[in-house]
Amino acid sequence: MMALSTKGRYAARIMVYLAIRQGAGPITKYQIAEAEELSADYIEQIMVRLRAAGLVISHRGRKGGFTIGQDPAKITLGDVLAAVEGPIRPAPCLDSYCKREASCPTRPVWEQAVAVLEDLFGRTTIAGMAEQTKAQEGISYSI
Repeated sequence: MMALSTKGRYAARIMVYLAIRQGAGPITKYQIAEAEELSADYIEQIMVRLRAAGLVISHRGRKGGFTIGQDPAKITLGDVLAAVEGPIRPAPCLDSYCKREASCPTRPVWEQAVAVLEDLFGRTTIAGMAEQTKAQEGISYSI
């Protein structure tokens, strides 16, 4: 089975969480960890990667924490996943030389899969995900 790691999935949820709470001030890694029932250290690992990609801003001090680093309408799910997962590759041979590359019957399918996923993730914005989350009736968002 091909699956995103927990870091990728949680990073997307954290970005939506920050987008929904944009303007409410910094959110601490402890608040995120409590809401997600994860360790603060695990949240920190994710946030380090998101911060390095410029997707979140860390604020120091007593009232410190994290805020979204860019306009959520300009941040795509692809940006978030690339920051924590790296490139989308359903088969390792897409990133390295393979002696069967020219005659491999499956390589074109893996290349198409990458194109489809990159297109979907590139069109899906954090703002769109946040709006969809807020629009769900009877469901309160809590990560």
